[in-house]
Amino acid sequence: MSVSEIHPLTLSTVWHAMQRICREMRHLIDRTSQFYLISQMHDISVGIWDASGDTVAIPVGLTAQYVGGKFSVRYILNEFQNDLYPGDALLVNDPYHGYTCHAPDWGVFRPIFYNGELSFFTLARAHMEDTGAAYPGAYFSNPYDIHSEGILIPPTKILEKGKEKRDILRLIFNNVRLPENVRVDVQSLVAATQLCEDRMVALLDRYGRETVLACVQQMKDRSERAIREAIRRIPDGTYFGESATDNDGVDLDTPVWIRCEVTVKDDEMVIDFSPSDPAKKGAVNAQYMTTYSCAFAAAILFFDPALADYHNEGSMCPITIRAREGSVVNAQYPAPGGTSPVNVGGNIIEAVTNALSKALPHRAVAAWGRRFGHYVYGNHPRTGQLYVYPGYEAEGGAGAVYGFDGYHGTGSMGTLGEIVRPNTEDIEIKYPWRTIRREYRMDSCGAGRWRGGPGMEWEAVNEGEECGMHTGAGHGETTFGPGAMGGQSTPANVCYILRGEHLHAARCHKLHQILPGDHVIRKTGGGAGVGRPEERDPQKVWEDVFIHKLVSLEAAREVYKVVIDPIRRQIAWEATVALRSAAMVTPAEG
Repeated sequence: MSVSEIHPLTLSTVWHAMQRICREMRHLIDRTSQFYLISQMHDISVGIWDASGDTVAIPVGLTAQYVGGKFSVRYILNEFQNDLYPGDALLVNDPYHGYTCHAPDWGVFRPIFYNGELSFFTLARAHMEDTGAAYPGAYFSNPYDIHSEGILIPPTKILEKGKEKRDILRLIFNNVRLPENVRVDVQSLVAATQLCEDRMVALLDRYGRETVLACVQQMKDRSERAIREAIRRIPDGTYFGESATDNDGVDLDTPVWIRCEVTVKDDEMVIDFSPSDPAKKGAVNAQYMTTYSCAFAAAILFFDPALADYHNEGSMCPITIRAREGSVVNAQYPAPGGTSPVNVGGNIIEAVTNALSKALPHRAVAAWGRRFGHYVYGNHPRTGQLYVYPGYEAEGGAGAVYGFDGYHGTGSMGTLGEIVRPNTEDIEIKYPWRTIRREYRMDSCGAGRWRGGPGMEWEAVNEGEECGMHTGAGHGETTFGPGAMGGQSTPANVCYILRGEHLHAARCHKLHQILPGDHVIRKTGGGAGVGRPEERDPQKVWEDVFIHKLVSLEAAREVYKVVIDPIRRQIAWEATVALRSAAMVTPAEG
């Protein structure tokens, strides 16, 4: 069937059906997985690819986990060639032999056959509770090499022709600390891919393979035309962007720089990371799939938001992403990379948005609050078993975009908001930690004409046994995400351990001992701003002071150049005009 013969309603139905199938997959995983990070916080990615590995549907997931899933599919096709059958399912988590972003993210791929012919692939991927790494949780920053980060699984059949390969699964689960927990979550992923196969076969039954594949081709053609047209609207030229993470986890005093040159010519874009730092000893290294995924996701932030659910291989065709082999954004075996989705992954997005904000200032995007996450592991006093507690309670807010303040309460920029913050009561039920406070932090927004979302203040006490806390999944103590068009960067993150009356700094990229009764205190910076703070509407500043309680009177005056009478709770307009005139900015009259 030719593309011109497809009825518009058929095309729309097929296209939206694939989006819906992906969302059904995630919903199934939500309902059947057991690890809190997966079932409640949605550290999940799913998608559909065609039989050659071209991307078809990727509406749901975390940037680094799945946008570049085509590399995994093509690796599987090359490795297995004619040795794939209906009923097969393959498990993979190896960044170098299977293209995942880091070892904790396990993916189940399923080839989908129709009438005996390979037609599609589907993926369900999620962050496992344990990988058998040097420490539980697999976010330790100073490993010897990638093998220190846990069991590495190249694409391996765990189902063949519908039959479970029990010996393979026994071997895999014997190499993690929580075999039953991981088994449940892997089965959840398997079930999601089975659901996708069932739905896709029903779709093929309804419309026929020829029609569905013709729809897929038109989907790709339309997406490519839309993205090429969007790129044409960017002025031709080369734009530079950069971002740094605090350190590599080994040399704690040296930042790691990610730099890119974004070149736009006609309807094509090249994102070149060649100026980035070489690969490091620590776990911040990103493999090419992570870099590709994050860079592409950052670029599409500058295109029409109406396209957000419909990106596919056509969207990717006009964008070339280059990363020098041996660099921190294209590390080679056996370089570790366990923390890369947070550290360097987020920096890749920041660097690209930093560059493109110069090209398209009317669509400028500021950095989000830097994640300073923690993974706590220990024996649970109620169960007597190991627990792994993933901490996202203190994530900073989103960065501002041109025309809008940043969202409050989002996850890190590396997830682009897909990770959901944990519920305090649920955490206290599941883990031996009691929350003392969890609130927005005053003066933690990156200031600007449009400010970032606020950071957080979070404090919790360990009511269990002695445990460990590793902070590899974090940065932002000494390096900060850039603002745009004169907006301020993300404020600093700080973390402390309160033991009795003594307060100890807890730096990122380290392993910390936590004793019973210790308090962990985090104060995180929010998102960066867009535009100069002195250009912010004074009434908005007043609302941030008295209604949202995010800006102090002092910051209103010193940063935003807005004078407020604290007794009358009114803007002193004459004083504000004078103060802003000194900064050569005239306020909007209230």
